[in-house]
Amino acid sequence: MLKLFLHNPQAVGEDLLVQMMHDNLSVLERAQKGEERYRDSQDWLDTDVCAGEDVLTRIENKAREIRENADAFVLIGVGGSNNAARSAIKALEPGGTEIIYAGNTLNPHALTKMLDSLDGKDFYIDCIAKNFETLEPGSSFRILRAYMDKKYGDKAAKRIIATGTAGSTLDALCRKEGYDFFEFPLNIGGRYTAISNVGLLPMAVSGIDIRAVVRGAHDMQAALHTGDPMDNPAYRYACVRNVLYGKGYRLEMLSSFEPRFRYFYHWWEQLFAESEGKDNKGIFPVTGEFSEELHSIGQFVQDGSPILFETFLDVADRADALVIRPDRYADYFDYLDNVDFYDINRAAYQATVKAHSEKLPVMTLELGALDAYHFGQLFYFFQFACYLSCAVMGVNPFDQPGVEAYKKWMFDALGK
Repeated sequence: MLKLFLHNPQAVGEDLLVQMMHDNLSVLERAQKGEERYRDSQDWLDTDVCAGEDVLTRIENKAREIRENADAFVLIGVGGSNNAARSAIKALEPGGTEIIYAGNTLNPHALTKMLDSLDGKDFYIDCIAKNFETLEPGSSFRILRAYMDKKYGDKAAKRIIATGTAGSTLDALCRKEGYDFFEFPLNIGGRYTAISNVGLLPMAVSGIDIRAVVRGAHDMQAALHTGDPMDNPAYRYACVRNVLYGKGYRLEMLSSFEPRFRYFYHWWEQLFAESEGKDNKGIFPVTGEFSEELHSIGQFVQDGSPILFETFLDVADRADALVIRPDRYADYFDYLDNVDFYDINRAAYQATVKAHSEKLPVMTLELGALDAYHFGQLFYFFQFACYLSCAVMGVNPFDQPGVEAYKKWMFDALGK
């Protein structure tokens, strides 16, 4: 199970943390039970609701059909409709059907390259949109439908899927044109949909064992909904964040020496930025891809203004090995003879934690391995922790009024 470590408790203040946790026990209790005021946003809390047997069986059957009949699968979606699946697929590299991403840009060069990548391939598309007024997926869906009509003619409809809200204009379009329709859970906001049709169908098509993902999320759910509140890692993490926020820290940097977390960072950034950043409150999420960015961001961390705290993602399992063998060249790196890169990377991680914790508050979240089961744990942990952190801070974890602000001006400019 995922573990939380505080490397310099004095930077947080153990007394302040214990007080924060005691003062907000009711927040944890309400979250564990589910709150009536957030009833329209909380189906993700119970994996049996958002990813029950019927859901998984239908996804697996559709994924099998796609893998048998296609070289590629185009995921059309932006933000919460894209990030969870992409983070797991890019990290786990399951080797199944190729996943191509669309609906997350309005840039013509990027869209043209996406279409070019489909040349000579048989493919399916899935337009994921809870609100089928969002411009990025809507516009990509249109150009991809035209491409498919040209390629497949009257057989195109059999290769088109949509994941949307029942009763929406997207649902109506699917009924009229004969597209397969998966429900975007009505009572889950986009950034909380990792363990649902939204995230699981693309994962399954890519070859990820989605039952392992759900099992990991379910086990994390059980761990976070029971036991001593003071030992609850999600609650502790949420309270540490709020203690540090009270001390004036305004940025959290999620860092790792594991490059496969690159797209997970995008998911985490959206989850916390969109959930917490409102009412002129919130901790701004940033990320550090190490060791590369130690040679840039590392300078700011060590000598820049003390405005951030850091959370490392670490993987306990020793999955790969690559040993540097002695050679005849005088390159002055002989101290690395017969050393495994795993140990080099580990030394860099430990040295960075030590150096950074002399300047700023540092935590580590350790997961057992980088696989489907632990990805499920990670998704559920951060979703629940984000809910708690927002509640302690006093903001609604599930709305996003600021996201809509630019759309009025954009639609005006486009003549909508």
